[in-house]
Amino acid sequence: MTFGVVDLFCGVGGLTCGLKKAGLDVVAGYDLDVKCEYPYTHNNHSVFINKNIENVTGKEIKKLLRGYDVKILAGCAPCQPFSRHQKDKKDRSKHKDWKLLYQFGRLVDEVKPHIVSMENVPELENEKVFSDFVGTLTRLGYNVTYKVVNAADYGVPQRRKRLLLLASKKKKISFIQPTHQQPVTVREAIGNLPPIGAGENNAIDRLHITSSLSALNLQRIQHSMPGGSWHDWPDNLVLNCHKKEKGHTYTSVYGRMCWEDVAPTITTQFTGYGTGRFGHPEQDRALTLREGAIIQTFPEDYSFLPPNEKIIIKDVSRQIGNAVPPRLGEIIGLSILKHYQKRKYVKKNDANKLAGE
Repeated sequence: MTFGVVDLFCGVGGLTCGLKKAGLDVVAGYDLDVKCEYPYTHNNHSVFINKNIENVTGKEIKKLLRGYDVKILAGCAPCQPFSRHQKDKKDRSKHKDWKLLYQFGRLVDEVKPHIVSMENVPELENEKVFSDFVGTLTRLGYNVTYKVVNAADYGVPQRRKRLLLLASKKKKISFIQPTHQQPVTVREAIGNLPPIGAGENNAIDRLHITSSLSALNLQRIQHSMPGGSWHDWPDNLVLNCHKKEKGHTYTSVYGRMCWEDVAPTITTQFTGYGTGRFGHPEQDRALTLREGAIIQTFPEDYSFLPPNEKIIIKDVSRQIGNAVPPRLGEIIGLSILKHYQKRKYVKKNDANKLAGE
């Protein structure tokens, strides 16, 4: 059978990359951010369509998926409205991206694909927009499965919990079982990369570049222990906000990662030493763009910018942090293949070879 996918909210192509590695054909990706076009097309060789999802029609998606035996609509709507880091938690519905999941549901209704895949933050499960999305799928006759998973259980070297959903027109669909009893550690992921200092970049891989540190933050990271916190610092280096009672709970900021553990969740600000536990385990700096991309499970040669374009660290870190880890995309793809293998349409080895089963 042939499996065709359209990736909504595709970004730089994390989900597409993983689905293609699993063996699915991702025909095209839609995204509003034109800066995502180069990394998406250059690395995945799929069509990038720069368009607001509100203006996308089911008719054009049907045309893209014409001829495929299994038509799949996949995507990860922007998670900012639902994230636990969202500042206005009392009225998330005012966020500009709140209604995008309703647009996803509209397109499912118009296209009626065989399979629907959705990925987002766990907090979405508690929101009305999610229950409405599931209600739309159920009304349309889909069998819906969703669960919160820790990406580390599937080989992503970070502590990243995500809400995954799969829906099938034919029968109940499920996710493959975790593939890693032992997580991939920070050392296994990035321990082979050449050392560099804060504010420097590597001559061979220009994405192996770090943000600079102020003199004060350089002292702070020099006093930081892997897995420790600012409690390890001399009193003169501790921020005033951390000396207050409420500040004592923020122990992961200005922290170093541990070699033999997974990384924390890679956010859009992973290149900043003060924004989380993003300090390198032993070098006095925060993560480089390449290290963050690898921890997100992008291939080590994944290109995010044209060769002659200047790197703006905050822009690329935002793209990397917002991406679906390709390995999770691969797990979703393998779960879809296994669903059809159970129906004797796909050879068992095709669904299991990349999952390590």
